[in-house]
Amino acid sequence: MHSLIAGLRNGLIVSCQALENEPLYGSGTMALMASAAEEGGAVAIRANTPQDIRAIKRKTSLPVIGLYKVRYPGSEAFITPTIREVREIREAGADLIAIDATRQIRPDGESLEAFVAEIRLRFPDVVLVADVSTFEEGAAAMEWGAEAVSTTLSGYTSYSPRQEHPDVELVSRLAALRHAPVLAEGRIWSPEQCQICLDAGAHAVVVGTAITRPQEITRRFVKSIRAGCGK
Repeated sequence: MHSLIAGLRNGLIVSCQALENEPLYGSGTMALMASAAEEGGAVAIRANTPQDIRAIKRKTSLPVIGLYKVRYPGSEAFITPTIREVREIREAGADLIAIDATRQIRPDGESLEAFVAEIRLRFPDVVLVADVSTFEEGAAAMEWGAEAVSTTLSGYTSYSPRQEHPDVELVSRLAALRHAPVLAEGRIWSPEQCQICLDAGAHAVVVGTAITRPQEITRRFVKSIRAGCGK
């Protein structure tokens, strides 16, 4: 196991991301969010875009799982989809790089196998986190040598199960293979759900929305209140 991955064991990774249309969008804000997460005991940060990664690396001492969401025409894969994005977030200081490791259509029809081979050739020291949506994708990622596998895309591909809670079954099945550490991510809303994922075999858990997206946190409170009031 890579030392960076080993250091995440049983820890909380906080995803600090905001879209352009969201109130907290901006590298300075995300760096402050990451700093607050570090003070709270996070073991790493997951961040999107080179500019956010640079700002977070300047502000905190935590390792950063970097990704770069870019949409290309005709492509369904958008998490670090090409070698260009890999290069840019690597140069920005990402310690680990997350890529879409699903079977979705990639830019220019490139296969995942060819993409990974190019990454390994150009950047042999890179530590890859494979973002997957199904057991088959996770197992395949372990076979091609991903340093870690994340369940973050479960429920976000057209063929993976939609559910309100974390995909604990996926975490458990992948962890049982014992080929690579599994990062549980997606729809984790409470410390209790974090513990359930760890008990299922997750190496670490990643929480984003429940910590770093106040508008979504507020919506959950409002929805619950309105339901209780019969509105």
